[in-house]
Amino acid sequence: MSRAWRTALRALLRLTPVALLLLAACGAPPKTQVFVLGMIHGDHLTNERWGVQEVRDTIAAIDPDVVCAEIPPDRWERVAAEWREFGEVRDDRVQRFPEYTHALLPLWSESSERFVIEPCAAWTQQMHDARVAALKVFAEDPLYAEAHRAYEFAEAEMARRHAASPIDASDPRVIHSALYDERTRQALRPYDRYLNDYLGAGGWTNINAAHWALIAEALDRHRGKRVLIMFGAGHKHWFLDRLREREDVELVEVEPWLPRGVALTP
Repeated sequence: MSRAWRTALRALLRLTPVALLLLAACGAPPKTQVFVLGMIHGDHLTNERWGVQEVRDTIAAIDPDVVCAEIPPDRWERVAAEWREFGEVRDDRVQRFPEYTHALLPLWSESSERFVIEPCAAWTQQMHDARVAALKVFAEDPLYAEAHRAYEFAEAEMARRHAASPIDASDPRVIHSALYDERTRQALRPYDRYLNDYLGAGGWTNINAAHWALIAEALDRHRGKRVLIMFGAGHKHWFLDRLREREDVELVEVEPWLPRGVALTP
């Protein structure tokens, strides 16, 4: 049996009897099941509740056909080749993401690459370098002094507001809650307002739109499959908003797949 047939059969087996009857009756193709996991990057190495083992276990439990990863497409071929040959990641950017080096890639190779990894990060080295230089100018050039003061004031006000009602951002069930998404949306509002247009491609809305374009293309290529999106938790609300607009997507709540025994902080 080919891989395509195995994937189709696995997707059908996951459907409920009612869904199968409806599918047969209307002839509609099955929707793409999409899971979104928020990553905390380097903090996975020290977090006891959302560490690399918990991430690995969650990926395995979800059992995706496709994983959209925060890896630039122009680096993926080399990353994959080095992993296959040496069992390690040598790319300096991808090395920063233990959710890939300690969880995703080991699972990928141990499963004989049963699932597809789609590189969906729009960041480039040139974009990074330009952003660093532009932020330095924004902070130091008198031309931007008024805008910089307004930005810092807005950032401080937002920090004070959130400090008055803190949440446990180390808790994976908090990270994957609507509360966390709204907090993130609010926290990044000053950065987006004052710097998105100024930074150009590296601005918050601009880079998320570019990430999303790559994810959307991956979803189009893998219609009807089980897709896991693994990106920094700060991007999660941005992607969820757009996934809810797609009629071909079934957005799956990840809570049942997260580590057990952790209560959601009110």
